[in-house]
Amino acid sequence: MFEGIPADVGLVHEGERIRRNDMQVELGGPQVNEKFELVRLKPPEDIEQGAIHIIGPDLADLEEGKSYPFGILVEIAGSELEENLEGVIERRIHEYCNYIEGLMHLNQRYDIWIRISKKSFKKGFTSLRYIGQVMQELFKNELPIIETIQITFFTDPERVGEQYKEALSIYEARDARARGLTDEDVEVFYGCALCQSFAPTHVCVVTPQRYANCGAISWFDGRAAARIDPKGPIFPIEKGECVDSLLGEYTGVNESAKERSMGEVDRVYLYSGFGYPHTSCGCFEGIAFYIPEVEGYGIVHRGFRDLAVNGLPFSTMADSTAGGRQIDGFHGISIEYMRSQKFMQGDGGYEAVVWIPKEIKDRLADYIPAPIYEAIATEDDATTIDDLKAFLLAHNHPVVQRWAEEEEVKEPSRMPVLTAGEIPITTGGFRILLKNARVYADKVIIQPVQPKKPGRGESS
Repeated sequence: MFEGIPADVGLVHEGERIRRNDMQVELGGPQVNEKFELVRLKPPEDIEQGAIHIIGPDLADLEEGKSYPFGILVEIAGSELEENLEGVIERRIHEYCNYIEGLMHLNQRYDIWIRISKKSFKKGFTSLRYIGQVMQELFKNELPIIETIQITFFTDPERVGEQYKEALSIYEARDARARGLTDEDVEVFYGCALCQSFAPTHVCVVTPQRYANCGAISWFDGRAAARIDPKGPIFPIEKGECVDSLLGEYTGVNESAKERSMGEVDRVYLYSGFGYPHTSCGCFEGIAFYIPEVEGYGIVHRGFRDLAVNGLPFSTMADSTAGGRQIDGFHGISIEYMRSQKFMQGDGGYEAVVWIPKEIKDRLADYIPAPIYEAIATEDDATTIDDLKAFLLAHNHPVVQRWAEEEEVKEPSRMPVLTAGEIPITTGGFRILLKNARVYADKVIIQPVQPKKPGRGESS
């Protein structure tokens, strides 16, 4: 199937990571503002069957070790295709690219991040055309409803910029079509296991009011995907009984999580970052992170390049959030989920949010409740916890009332002061691992261990 491709292609290469020292070139990624991947349904007469176009320099012409603006446009036609399948098919780009030896593809939509390894480049993988050939073969074989396909790669910065703006408007139009339906209106949610090669215990639960963490799969996308590919990575989940409507716990979701994670995850809260938070892989658009000093959440998105208000960059918090674990206070989310009326409702919704980067706050101005909007700080208002406390007090944020109530009744906080995936304890000749540990304490005292002084008759 893949004759003439100077790299192996297969499932075995999914999840491969390419470190900076091992990369030949980087396309998109955190150092680049404009990047995208987009699928568009077109009339068959507008598509040149099997064509692969490269607009701008090819891989062999790009400087080693550098990052470049990048875009992928896949145009398709087929008698059974519908416009609402574009997002579903688009998400397969991530899967198919990761089948290629020496190619790492992360994220989606306007956040794509691709690296080509030096090893594969030296073996002859020197053209984007090879990526196009692999994608076309896999699309034809796995989704036969695609009758005609052409792929265009953009590396010319000016053309990337033009296409990027158009792609953003298309993403927004798709998302807008999915708004309005509620979780209570349906009996079936959808699960997405596209990222299990990176996080084996993670499955995204997609509901009408909770987009996939990557921001690329809506409930309608999930329904369409499950219909056209019943054995594929997107599948229906019967809701079952609603155990807790505020936290978003459903028996059907719990059963699905237990089965798909092989027992590692057996409870999921869809609308809370504590207790049993929804798991994350690594493709999330943003992170909701708990700030214990103010008892509220900060939000940071992948494109934010400075330190968040807690002094940590996105990359560091991503390490605590990803991997299919349930870590209290670190919650992978999509930007579209932040537009939902059920956004973090188990923790207080936007009344629990205290800090958001200005770019995201501006984008969500129509969705953040007006009474709380001005009370949420951005990087222009607070860059440290002390700054944040002062801002919240000055703007009478709802969390401030919580501080006053707790001071009055002198009750210790019930939020965990320490969470970890595993805490090792060595005692009595045994090593004990506390998995997904949550430690609560009224007070933490850290003291240096003093060396034991030798007693009488002991040598020092």
